[in-house]
Parts: sequence; structure tokens; C-alpha cells
Amino acid sequence: MSVSGRLVAAAVVATLLPACSIRKTAVNKLGDALAETGSTFASDDDPELVGDAIPFGLKTMESLLAESPRHRGLLLAACSGFVQYAYGWIQLEADYVEEESLAQATHMRERARRMYLRALDYGLRGLEVDYPGLRAELAQDPVAALEKAESKDVPLLYWTAAAWAGAMALMINDPEVSADQPIVDALARRALALDPSWERGSIHEFFVSWESGRSSIGGSKEAALDHYQEALRLSGNLKASPYVTYAESICVPEQDRAAFTASLEKALAVDAREPNDQRLVNILVQKRARWLLERVDEYFIE
Repeated sequence: MSVSGRLVAAAVVATLLPACSIRKTAVNKLGDALAETGSTFASDDDPELVGDAIPFGLKTMESLLAESPRHRGLLLAACSGFVQYAYGWIQLEADYVEEESLAQATHMRERARRMYLRALDYGLRGLEVDYPGLRAELAQDPVAALEKAESKDVPLLYWTAAAWAGAMALMINDPEVSADQPIVDALARRALALDPSWERGSIHEFFVSWESGRSSIGGSKEAALDHYQEALRLSGNLKASPYVTYAESICVPEQDRAAFTASLEKALAVDAREPNDQRLVNILVQKRARWLLERVDEYFIE
């Protein structure tokens, strides 16, 4: 039986078990298994196949969370899963179809926004498993509220910040969004302080776009560049994404066409054939890099 088949069978058994304690144990064990499926997807070389499979996994997680609402692993998996699906399979695709249908692109971005918000809720719920009341504390003093966070919390801190930032990027005219920026900043900075090298420099890469995007309200181009250099160093040349993030977040605002082109070409030079934990995201990012190169004249004023 396939992995998906075993998970379906286990889910059916879990829902039919009569004794609450036994059922809860079965649900938690299945939740543990589902929470670990991301590593299998990460090394896949077929984004369409993975994109078709992700919704089933996400809905299965949500069904299990209805039975076990404080399963921290499932809450993390749901948070990260919805963020990645919203960005890689909906938001980016919205850019690709916009020339043909603005209405479809607008619909897709709204859908991505809703998924980011769903991910945000799961992330905050995950953090509150160990830190009850954290959501309210974040609204009062996010830096102080997060002092209690530990190294084990880094994945939840990162994906919660990513979910919040993703929603913000698609809600630029909402005044409440700007008010939440200090919370996102605090979540990401606490994650960075606890584990600067996490996921081959992913937190530094987050700050490349975060700092450059906030240049008018406290962000720093110099800080963004520093984070970019750290992201590159920690990536070990296995990730194409830092180059694309640099091209879009720094080269376009600075109108540096040469650096933009050179950075995207470096992204395309990363070997996406290797079956490592960056394979799938490299394929998605390189598609983005090719799309950007085809439209270079749209981004720069000669």
C-alpha cells in the first residue's frame, strides 16, 4: 500500500475507534506521521505532482486537529504547509496568469491571502501550546512576550512570521496590517537570535525582503545586504532562492539591471537535479527566475 493509502486507512481507523483515549492516541500517532511528510515533498522533482497532493494533506491535518487541537507537530505542519502552498502554488501562479486574466490573478491572490491567514492562526495556536496567552501578549509587547521562546520554537516562530508577512504583502491598503509589523519583526528576530543558521539561512533570507520592503518605516538597505550575504554563506550554494530574493527585493528598487540579471543567472546555475532537501523549492524558484528574466524590460527604466 502507498504512503497516502496507509495514511487514509489510518485516518479511517482513527475516526471509527470507539474509546476516546484509544482514538486520541491513534490520532496523535497519525498526526506525528503527517507532520513529518514535508521532507519527502522537499526532495521531489515534480512541482505539479506535489501541488496536487498538498491540499489532501492539509485537509487531513485539519481533520486531525479537530480531534487533537493542541498537537504541536500538526499545528506547525499546517502552518508551514499553508504558507508554502499559498506562495509556491497560488501567489506565484497569480503573477504568471495576470497578463491573460487580471480577474483570475486577483482571485488567486485573495485565495493566497486567506491561506496565509489560516496558516497564521495555526502558527499562533502552535506557539500557545507551550506559551498560553501569547497571542494577547504579542499585541501588548511582542519583544518581551517572545523572550521565553526557546530553540525548539524556531520553526514555529519563522513560519508564523512568514504567514503574517505573506498576508501583509497582499493587504497593503489595510491600516491594521501596518500596525502588526512590529509583531512580525519580533517573531522573525527572535527566531534569528535563537538559531541564525536555521534551514540553511532561511531566516536571513526572510530579512532580505523584510528590511528592503520596510525601508520607509524603519527597514534598512544595509541590513538587507548583510542578511543577503549571510543567507548566501549559509546556503552552501544549494539554494537558488537567495539570488531571486536579492534580485526582486534589492536590485529592482535600486534599478540595478546588471545585478538583477546576474543574480537571476546565478539562481539558474544552481543544480536543481540533486535529490536534496532543496530540490523542489529550487525548481519553483528557477521557474520564477526564468519568468523574471523574460520581463526584465518591465522592471527597469533605461
